[in-house]
Amino acid sequence: MAQGKLDIRSYRGFRALTFLCLVILYAPLVVVTVYSFNDSNSITTWDGLSLRWYVDVFTGPESAKFKTAAVNSFVIAITAATVSTVIATLAATGMIRAGRFRLRTLSFGLISLPLMVPEIVTAVATLIFFNAIALERGLLSIVLAHIVFCIPFAYLPISARMQGIEADCEQAALDLYATRRQAFTRILLPLMTPGIVSGFLLAFIVSLDDFIITNFVKGAGVETLPTAIFGAVKRGIQPNIMAISTLLLGVSVVLVTLSYFVSKSDSPK
Repeated sequence: MAQGKLDIRSYRGFRALTFLCLVILYAPLVVVTVYSFNDSNSITTWDGLSLRWYVDVFTGPESAKFKTAAVNSFVIAITAATVSTVIATLAATGMIRAGRFRLRTLSFGLISLPLMVPEIVTAVATLIFFNAIALERGLLSIVLAHIVFCIPFAYLPISARMQGIEADCEQAALDLYATRRQAFTRILLPLMTPGIVSGFLLAFIVSLDDFIITNFVKGAGVETLPTAIFGAVKRGIQPNIMAISTLLLGVSVVLVTLSYFVSKSDSPK
């Protein structure tokens, strides 16, 4: 006799466990966000609502350091996301539209490997490789490491979008005497745009928020926002750190939400 679908929501304790997980995950973020608006110099004593720490981020004694770190973070993230998205688009085209070929499964495994390997292992391996080829650590080393790390994050939404596009679209263009290049640039590429945009945004936010790999491969005197925040925290948590963290969290939430809705746009019929 066929069994019905398993609904884990019907199990006793499911709601309580779900609520507990949500509290553990998001309560610290809520606390940081709330206390970033605290008027007190203390991070534990509430003294009323104020934007003084957000003003301090842009005009305070450490504002120059954080501005430089922010510029570095955005330059690295934009560069890494752009290059990784281009590579991921080409990889998805080859993997999905080229049909079956030898080592196809291995190729997919290599693309997905950064998602499965612990990030600390990737960071150590990248550092050893850069030392082996005598690459000077700095912005270039961070960009190269982020490109490799971001490729699978860009690949997943792009490949998912491409799998939803029927091959008949390109075949119809070829039947109408379009070249393969024209079929790709004028038919397939526009249909893939939502997936490409989603992949770019996802790669961008992964690069922007990365700390472990960046901390290993950055050179002396080169800081991104995550490493600058970590360096400031080691000297003691100040309220302005909460303000910076909240701003970075806000950017992350906006981009991830935008990536989600772009990826969920209607597929071509």
